[in-house]
Amino acid sequence: MARGPLARLYRNENDYDFPKSWKIFGAISAVLVVVSIVSLLTRGFELSIDFEGGSVWEVPSAKLTVAQAREVLKGADKDSGAKVQTVTDANGKRIVRIQAAESSPAESQKIAAALAEKAGVKDDDVGTNTVGPSWGSTITGQAIRALVVFLIVIAAYISWQLEWRMAVSAIIAVIHDVLLTVGFYSLFGFEVTPATVISVLTILGFSLYDTVVVYDRVRENAARYDRAGHYTYTAMMRRSLNQVLMRSFNTTLVAMIPVVAILVVGGIVAGQSVLMDFSLALVVGIFAGAYSSLEVAASVVVWLKERESKYARIRERARERGTEAEADHIPVLGAASGPKASAAAASGTPVASGAIVSPASHSVSDKALQYQRPTPPRPRKQGKRR
Repeated sequence: MARGPLARLYRNENDYDFPKSWKIFGAISAVLVVVSIVSLLTRGFELSIDFEGGSVWEVPSAKLTVAQAREVLKGADKDSGAKVQTVTDANGKRIVRIQAAESSPAESQKIAAALAEKAGVKDDDVGTNTVGPSWGSTITGQAIRALVVFLIVIAAYISWQLEWRMAVSAIIAVIHDVLLTVGFYSLFGFEVTPATVISVLTILGFSLYDTVVVYDRVRENAARYDRAGHYTYTAMMRRSLNQVLMRSFNTTLVAMIPVVAILVVGGIVAGQSVLMDFSLALVVGIFAGAYSSLEVAASVVVWLKERESKYARIRERARERGTEAEADHIPVLGAASGPKASAAAASGTPVASGAIVSPASHSVSDKALQYQRPTPPRPRKQGKRR
């Protein structure tokens, strides 16, 4: 009985042709990265007061309008570049938040009094805060240093545990994810706060986690199939990606559920700007990380590995024999991969569901392919009864 796509996915019998999609998604990624870079160079970021410096007034009022707040700022000659927005605190109280250029203590108190008069509240109810730009530049410098150190340490660790080609590919995927996230903020004009910076640094770990899982699986498959010497690295990566696809989907889904809940409930419904800043970057970054581990990191490492002499010889030999398509594909029994798996199943070959079926065109002896077939355990000898 034929299984549906979801059943095959859960049984690791899926056989999606990832290499076929790499060119398409590679072009999409390239366009998104270019758009992000252009936006960063032309539009820049909408930086919060923590990075730009300035003064902030928070007025708890149900009747103060944005126009009235701007009128007060205009009277104090602080309306140029000012930002006025209404938010809701945890108790559901409406707050008008005004951000303008840095003011002296005397100017700040004068503006606070004028805002309190317009809002019909006491002067002490208006919260004031002034932040110098040096604090924001310190945060930026520390974040950049942390990013550089992180990338160096991760590259060294992956090179040690796996190999340098995987380290290079993983770093490229991480840079891709960061560029897409910050480009999203720049393109749509979302405000960048310290919480956003923390989210971006958090994204790095998630992206690398998913990528290393893929690399670890392809290392296992390479050790398994290299002995026969018939499959290209593309075939092993394709099989590995199909094996970890369900795991990657579940990991991303489990990570997304609480983050989206924070974004919707905390950021949108409750109006908590800190939660909005933190969760929005995480949503974009988690999605980008899951995508890049399957499409970016995998394709880059395949491009590098296929240029190794060993895999170059395998491809050249397959091309000479006219079996390049078979060398690029490890069929899976139970997958919707066509006649090869079905023919192997019909021939009576004892292969378990989900196990690898060797293509007949390779003409390899059964002894050389025994490692691909599940071997039943040898029965234990029973002692003589006395």
